[in-house]
Amino acid sequence: MERRAIAISGTVQGVGFRPFVYGLASQLELCGFVRNQTDGVRIEVEGDGSRLDQFLLQLSANKPPLARIERVSWEPRPPLGDSRFRIETSASSVTGPVLIPPDIATCDDCLRELFDPHDRRYRYPFLNCTNCGPRLTIVESAPYDRERTTMSSFTMCPACRAEYENPIDRRFHAQPIACPACGPRLALKDGAEKPLEGGDALARFADVLRGGGVGALKGLGGYHLACDATNDAAVVGLRRRKQREEKPFAVMVSDIDSARALCEIDEAERDLLCSPRRPIVLLRKRMGSPLGPGVAPGNPRLGLMLPYTPLHHLLLREMDGRPLVMTSGNRCDEPISVGEPDVYERLAGIADVYLTHDRPIHVRCDDSVTRVVGGIESPLRRSRGYAPQPVRLPLHCLTQGLAVGGQLKATFGLARDDQAILSHHLGDLDNYEAYRAFERDVALFEQTFDVRPTWIAHDLHPDYASTRYALRRAGRENLKAIAVQHHHAHMASCLAEHGLTCPVIGVCFDGTGFGTDGAVWGGEFLVGDLEGFRRAAHLRYVPMPGGEKAVREPWRMALAHCHDSGAQSTPFLHRVDAASARTAHRMIERRFNAPSTSSIGRLFDAVASLVGLRDHVTFEGQAAMELEWLATGVLQDGAYAFDIAAPGESSAGEEAALIVDTRPLIRDVVRDVGRGVAGASIARRFHSTIVEIIVKVCAKLRAQTGLSQVVLSGGVFMNSLLLCETEHALNAAGFLALRHRTVPANDGGLSLGQLAVAARQLELR
Repeated sequence: MERRAIAISGTVQGVGFRPFVYGLASQLELCGFVRNQTDGVRIEVEGDGSRLDQFLLQLSANKPPLARIERVSWEPRPPLGDSRFRIETSASSVTGPVLIPPDIATCDDCLRELFDPHDRRYRYPFLNCTNCGPRLTIVESAPYDRERTTMSSFTMCPACRAEYENPIDRRFHAQPIACPACGPRLALKDGAEKPLEGGDALARFADVLRGGGVGALKGLGGYHLACDATNDAAVVGLRRRKQREEKPFAVMVSDIDSARALCEIDEAERDLLCSPRRPIVLLRKRMGSPLGPGVAPGNPRLGLMLPYTPLHHLLLREMDGRPLVMTSGNRCDEPISVGEPDVYERLAGIADVYLTHDRPIHVRCDDSVTRVVGGIESPLRRSRGYAPQPVRLPLHCLTQGLAVGGQLKATFGLARDDQAILSHHLGDLDNYEAYRAFERDVALFEQTFDVRPTWIAHDLHPDYASTRYALRRAGRENLKAIAVQHHHAHMASCLAEHGLTCPVIGVCFDGTGFGTDGAVWGGEFLVGDLEGFRRAAHLRYVPMPGGEKAVREPWRMALAHCHDSGAQSTPFLHRVDAASARTAHRMIERRFNAPSTSSIGRLFDAVASLVGLRDHVTFEGQAAMELEWLATGVLQDGAYAFDIAAPGESSAGEEAALIVDTRPLIRDVVRDVGRGVAGASIARRFHSTIVEIIVKVCAKLRAQTGLSQVVLSGGVFMNSLLLCETEHALNAAGFLALRHRTVPANDGGLSLGQLAVAARQLELR
């Protein structure tokens, strides 16, 4: 007989971990106890040594779906001769932060109850247990108990109370526990907030959708706007009302077979779709899909998700499995609507009917978006189902801190010990409502996770709303403000993901980032680590005529690149207003309202315009995305010319940055356009050229530094064609290429990088 004392840390409280341990110990005929303690769970278990070994193995292998084990340690104890295994009440002195798990999709056990006519929760839209249901979105404060969630106003009936208090029930301490007798209820309302009486609310809502209408549905983290995805008139009508011209809609389908009818799905993609996180997964469309063409116009991919709440399951059953557009309940560029009566004003003129309920949403949380690239998950938006799951930092923070991220695709993060607790996606902070949610959620996270920052990390850009927040708060509360350059944060986020602190080559490609010289960076090769960096190479500067206008109108970047390269023709100008073109040309010549940029995102825009794909965009990255789609599936056919200039030593005595001269590339593209070469061939050669630039510059930097690890970060690496071919080419050239798997390569990952950089710099002081 042996006895072992086991300490487990991580997300192991409030997730059904103690009942799981009880069941596992009983199954293996072991004795002892389990109880919550500060930062985790304590187990003492006694029995045969081989069974104790099996117990330890199964703790991690078969843990509850919401549990996440960070560390397991154990030490021997003298046997005490216990006769049974028990769940002990936590000592009243047990305090400290508890990790709140993400909102998770309805589990199989609850689904069986949902559709069992003999179950007391039959067709109840809010059933859940410790293994599933709302978490982050209902939390109001810490510690995480029912009275500090939006379920506090719902008094448990005797049957729910009995389940809640039974240590071996799967609803033991399930804070959102509810049933038809005591829990939230659905209501159907019109745009004037008037209840629509008579009949089943869910069935009547489905009737509206079947009839071609648009409905607003209150979900876990906000309202969705829904319509029949096979009715193109309904889809086009939703686009018009929502003011969303071309950006793709997500679609919800009832099951994996329905998903396969619309898209090609491999095993890794299936696992993502069916995972408890239930993200939107970008998949390859099948030919002949019954979906309306307005769902994802011109896009070879479709964002699909499976139902993740009982309400979604019930609705799709009412719709006989018909696929539904399920998009954020907002107008273009606004945050998702979360509550009443605000939703009726914000969605006025969009929704015909509202299926709502009386469980408040406290934390706005959009759907996560992800995909599989080269067999590996590559997240685009980390939110519901993922946040606020911590990411392990590769160093221990001496003090607690906050990182506020960037301006677009905003997230923030908290640093505590060796954990980065990252927020859900907050949207673009140039929207006032999104900024208000940012401020409120920062305060909520600090209180919930028991973090008291002594420092705040922020972007260098002085006009970011997040930067202004950081500087104001640092001054008001006497906190240390730490500025982190945008692309250094990108590089550091990928380093942190991989648990690295060593020097690397960072290829940081995006659209816009404030540089240390005041220019707009975006085509950067950095050499450095978490502590600091050197800008080792970058794309040649060109002007951005009109500043931000050049982001929305790619022809402006085409004009700038043509002017810079001395190209003999400008094949796009006949499509552009003559007066606007003359004004832009004067801006370029006089360098007035034309900031310098090294952005490769703007280079993608220029080429997209040159080949006639897109002169104006309706959403961020649209031109670059369409250039990628045009190139995908085309056989490689060489690359365009470019130069790499070495200007010698900098004034600081170190090697000056190499300059990637894109002028030969632009001249070649213009020449191919003039010769009538197919746009797909030009797009393919352009992608091959960017890959070749990356490999050749990295080879030169390896010769300088001896470094052979390369991290790939920045929004341009959302391009799956570029990412896969760059990774393959670098590995073939003897490099070790590292890419994002946990946080997005885009600005959604900046807060993680800022935390890692700030923590490292403070560690060295």
